[in-house]
Order: sequence, then C-alpha cells, then structure tokens
Amino acid sequence: MPHENKTRYAVLGLLNTAPMTGYQMRKAYESSLGHFWSESYSHLYAILKVLEVDGLATSTVEPGHGRPDRRVYDITDAGREALRDWLASPADEPHERVEVLLKVFHGGAVGPAVTAEHIQICRAQHEASLARYSLYTGELRAHLADDPNHPYVLLTLRCGQAISTAMVAWCDETLATLAGFPDVGPGPSAKDTPPQEGS
Repeated sequence: MPHENKTRYAVLGLLNTAPMTGYQMRKAYESSLGHFWSESYSHLYAILKVLEVDGLATSTVEPGHGRPDRRVYDITDAGREALRDWLASPADEPHERVEVLLKVFHGGAVGPAVTAEHIQICRAQHEASLARYSLYTGELRAHLADDPNHPYVLLTLRCGQAISTAMVAWCDETLATLAGFPDVGPGPSAKDTPPQEGS
C-alpha cells in the first residue's frame, strides 16, 4: 500500500480556517504546524495544486491592481469531508528521526567533549523553543474568544512545552554524566583493529 502524505491534511486544516494564498499558507505553516510537522515550502505549494486537481480545494485569481495578481486557495465541501474523515481516523505510530540522539548513540567514536558540544546546542535550541512557546501561548490566550480552535492549538503548544522542558532536563543530566567520562580520544575503529590469530 503506498504511503500517504499526511501534509495534505495539514494544508486542508489551514484552509479550513481561512482562504489563503501560497505565501500566506507558508507563513501560517511556519508559525504553527512547522514546529512539529516539518515540510518544505516547495512541497506546500505543490500540495495546494494537487488538492485543487483532486477537487478538495479551489483557487481564484485576485487582480493585483498594479501589483502581481494573487492566487487564493479555499477548501471545498469535499475537502472538509476528507479533513473530517482523516481527523476521525486513528493516528499512525510516530517514527522519529532525532539527529542529536544518533550522534550521542555513536558518541564513543569522538569522545565526551564533542558529544557535550552537541548536547549544549540541543539544550539552547530547546530553551529557545520554550521562549517561543511562552510567547505564542500568551498571544493565543489573549484571543481565546476569537477562534474556537485556539484551545486545541494550546494543547499542541503544551505538548511542545512538555517535550522541550524534558529535553532541557535530559541535556543537563547528560552533560553532568559526560563530565565524568574519561577525556580520551576516539577508540580504534573496527578496520584499524589487528586481525586475531586464526581469523
């Protein structure tokens, strides 16, 4: 069974809040879904066109009156039905790719000092994320009555806060642990190890 690209539903969900140009979609995605569902901007534009071909979205061209014309996309009734069907279905099991954990896992090849540098960068990134989440939370709470979807958005922000808080704590624990490791260079690789007699 071919793998379905779930980003189409992320785009449909944003269109369900308001009609958007491709640029507006990009900015809305960047400030919200992009924090936990990464996607290239070129693919977002491509998805908008596919949704239109599939009848899940429509587009109209608004004259620019001296500026470039704007193509505005809007969700169709079929698009809303597809979005509701997907929202009602069970979510797939997450398959994460966390590069810093991959580097820590193989950290023995470079030693604790290099690994600690990666952890310090990771900690700073999550501290920055916590600051952004706090800002977004304040903005959303100030306008809760304006949009019935805001309480749901706050739930996703709370998840991001919980994850980043846990990651900062893990970084602190890992840095303390790495400080106790012997500061030696990387060990020999398998290809550098002399062959054993009889092998």
